[in-house]
Amino acid sequence: MASSTTADGIEIEKLGDGGDGSSGHGDGGVGGGGFGRSDAAPQRAYVTGMTIALGGVLMFFMALVSAYIVRKGFPNSDWRGLDVPWILWLNTTILIASSFTVARSRNRYVAGDKEGFRHWWAVTAILGCFFLVGQLIAWRELAAAGVYLASNPSSSFFYVFTAAHGLHLLGGIAALGFVGVRASRHLTRGTAIEVASMYWHFMDGLWVFLFMLLVLGK
Repeated sequence: MASSTTADGIEIEKLGDGGDGSSGHGDGGVGGGGFGRSDAAPQRAYVTGMTIALGGVLMFFMALVSAYIVRKGFPNSDWRGLDVPWILWLNTTILIASSFTVARSRNRYVAGDKEGFRHWWAVTAILGCFFLVGQLIAWRELAAAGVYLASNPSSSFFYVFTAAHGLHLLGGIAALGFVGVRASRHLTRGTAIEVASMYWHFMDGLWVFLFMLLVLGK
């Protein structure tokens, strides 16, 4: 399969020389054709769309952070600092590691290593699942200690932050699965990997920020 690189650095597969040999639009993965179609929209548009979407997600979480700061600063507040469960340290390490694995997977794709790409892509999704399981364990630990959503303003924000981030990360895991196993009628595989990787790195960085806020801002 021949390939070309756009000025923006996104690999776009050329069509017609890949796939399974029966069609010019075949889903040949790294070895030929990928997800691409000749009638696809400009691939950069998908990256721009993801950038705008991530801006919206950032605004949502910054609104929550602002509410957190304002509520904590109320005079005569009933705010009581929350000691975060120890497992969140492990969860944070897992999620940071997943950023390295998704980057490794993307590099393997660019190098034409189909099996390497699939391996590290799957490892990233598995690490994401481990992270979510760890968040559930943290919730169970807090519940066992009698700390619930309505126990205290600080515990309320903890549950809201972790639940909101967890749902967004779950969407990222679904995207990883889609890119890894299914074909798209509009995206080239290179663009799909680029967009999914952008989202994943964003979720990673966002969690590190939220975790530091919960640990240092209690």
